[in-house]
Amino acid sequence: MIIVRNCFVSKPGCASKLATVFREAAEAAGMKNYRVLTDLTGEFNRVVLEYEAASLTEVDAQMREYQSNSILRDKMKGYTELWMTGHRELMQVAGS
Repeated sequence: MIIVRNCFVSKPGCASKLATVFREAAEAAGMKNYRVLTDLTGEFNRVVLEYEAASLTEVDAQMREYQSNSILRDKMKGYTELWMTGHRELMQVAGS
């Protein structure tokens, strides 16, 4: 199993807005087993969209689907104005 983490540092005052965008987009995309996380410690204004995939092949298929999903694109409209930096982590669950 693969855990995908899309990690962002939002602009000050925008973390809750970005978290809402991610929750709505995940629902619209039909993501399974997703979570939207916000910081308690570490970098301020950090928002993480985390979800599971069975394999790297599934991650690739999801990325292709998200690029062509007009409903998802509509939900994500303007989200780049809410954050300053970000990165993606792909983590393999040990033993899977």
